[in-house]
Amino acid sequence: MSAEEERDGVRLTNLDQPLFDGAEATKRDLVDYLDAVADRLVPQLAGRPLSVIRVLRGQKPFMQKNLPKYTPPWVRRVTVWAETSQREVSYALCDDRRTLLWFANQRAVEYHPPLALAADPGLPAHLVIDLDPPEGGPFSAVVGAAHLVRRALDGCGLEGAVKTSGSKGVHVFVPLDGRTAADDAAAATRALAARAERLDPALATTAFIREDRAGKVFLDSTRAGGATVAAAYSPRIRPGTPVSFPVPWDDLDGADPHAFTIRTAARLLADRDPWAELMPAARPLPADLVEEGHTIPIARVQAMHEGKRRARARRAQG
Repeated sequence: MSAEEERDGVRLTNLDQPLFDGAEATKRDLVDYLDAVADRLVPQLAGRPLSVIRVLRGQKPFMQKNLPKYTPPWVRRVTVWAETSQREVSYALCDDRRTLLWFANQRAVEYHPPLALAADPGLPAHLVIDLDPPEGGPFSAVVGAAHLVRRALDGCGLEGAVKTSGSKGVHVFVPLDGRTAADDAAAATRALAARAERLDPALATTAFIREDRAGKVFLDSTRAGGATVAAAYSPRIRPGTPVSFPVPWDDLDGADPHAFTIRTAARLLADRDPWAELMPAARPLPADLVEEGHTIPIARVQAMHEGKRRARARRAQG
C-alpha cells in the first residue's frame, strides 16, 4: 500500500506514519475515518470559523486558528477580529469533503467549531454544558451529572442531546431557535448549570476554580459567545484516538466512551447520523431562565477576580 495517494484532488502524504504517541493509529487511519464520516462531520463545521488541533511529528499538539500561508486558494476562509490578540485572524470554513481531507493531511486531528455561523456570530445555534469529572473520577459520575442537566431542561420545557466529549466527559447540546442573542444564550447556560447543581450539590458544581470543586463533576457553562466545542464525530488527541460520539439518553448509563475511536466509530455509525437524529427540535428559551442567568456572574470573570483576591490575601499573610 502506497504511503501517498490522492482523493478529491488532495494529495495525501506519509500515510503510514504513526499519528502521535499512544494513538494506536496511523495518519491513514485518520484520513480514512474523516473521509468515512465527512458527510456527517462537515455539516457541523460548514460556515463556521474553524479551529483545529494539529499534531506534527516530534512536536506537541497545538491549536491552529489562523490559516498558514501555504493554504490552497480553494479553501474558503473568513477574517475575524480577535480582541485578545488585537489582530485579524483568517479562519477556514470547512464547507466540503475536499477541505476536510486537506486538514486531515495537515494532521489536524481535532475539529472545534464555534456555536454560531460566521454570517451570524451573534446568534448561536446551540447552548452547551460541558461536564468534566473530578481528577480520577469515574465516567458514571459524569453520567449522573448529565441526568441532572436533563432534569433541569425538563423543568423549563427544553430538550437536549448528549455526546461523549472524546475525553473524560460529556457535552449536552440544546438547540436554539436562531433568534436568541449570544448574551441571552450565555445567561441561559449559566442558569441551566445552576439549576442542575441545585438538584444534587453533592454530585455537581459550577465552581470554576478547580480547588473549589471538592471532587465533584464540573458543570462548565462557559461554552458560550465565541467559545468552541469539539464537534460530534471529531477525533481527540488522547490515547487510542477516541471520538466524540452521540449517545441516546436512555443508553448513557451503559455507555463506554473508550469504545468510540477512529478505528471503530465509522463502523458503528454505518450509514446513520445519530447526532442529527437525536437532536430535538429547537424551542425558545424561557424568559425566567434567561433572567435568572443574567443575575449570575460570568464564571471566568468571577474566577479571575477571586484568584486575584486570594493572591493578595496570600501575599498579605507573608
